[in-house]
Amino acid sequence: MTIKEAQQRVDAWIKQYGVRYFSELTNMACLTEEVGELARVVARRYGDQSAKAGETLDLAEEMADVLWVLLCLANQTDTDLTAALEASFRKKTARDSHRHKDNPKLQTPV
Repeated sequence: MTIKEAQQRVDAWIKQYGVRYFSELTNMACLTEEVGELARVVARRYGDQSAKAGETLDLAEEMADVLWVLLCLANQTDTDLTAALEASFRKKTARDSHRHKDNPKLQTPV
């Protein structure tokens, strides 16, 4: 599925099941909440925290939830995420084409 198709599918789902989009401010709060849930899973799976009894640590599910809300925000603000991502690649390539390769901190293996 392309990013454009994902935006279209989210829009169709919202119209069929969700009645309408939440406000942009509400969706921003929801995005923050979902990023927090993703951070919790990463902290428990890869960091020093341990999971609570019965807690699920589904990284893919949390990433998908973040993407879902981001797609909602893009749709309701008429943002073409494909074009935005392509522009981001151009910006990062122009700005960082040598920065990371020349960074001595990145030369040592992890």
